[in-house]
Amino acid sequence: MISSVQNVSNLSMTRALGAIDTENSASSSTAMSSAAAGASGGLSFASVMGNMASEAVSSLKGAENMSFAGIKGTASTREVVDSMLQAEQTLQTAIAIRDKVVSAFLEVTKMQM
Repeated sequence: MISSVQNVSNLSMTRALGAIDTENSASSSTAMSSAAAGASGGLSFASVMGNMASEAVSSLKGAENMSFAGIKGTASTREVVDSMLQAEQTLQTAIAIRDKVVSAFLEVTKMQM
């Protein structure tokens, strides 16, 4: 998923977001499909980012619920670990996107008018 975020910065203005190579988990394919739907459906960048953020929050909440299920004994250790690893990957992706947005904002503010 992190490699997908790095690929987004390499996109040109003429390529669609659907051209990004997604080789990771189902959550990355969900995020990319929402991004591709946003590009083809005429949605704004803000709405696509909002959708991706809400999907990240739901992934983190799912991991939290799975950890509670593990504490109660209703979920196996494997399920809890998988859920936690997916949540960690989601959080790292959100941090990488935030860093890209902040650096782009700083670049724009450094431009002379």
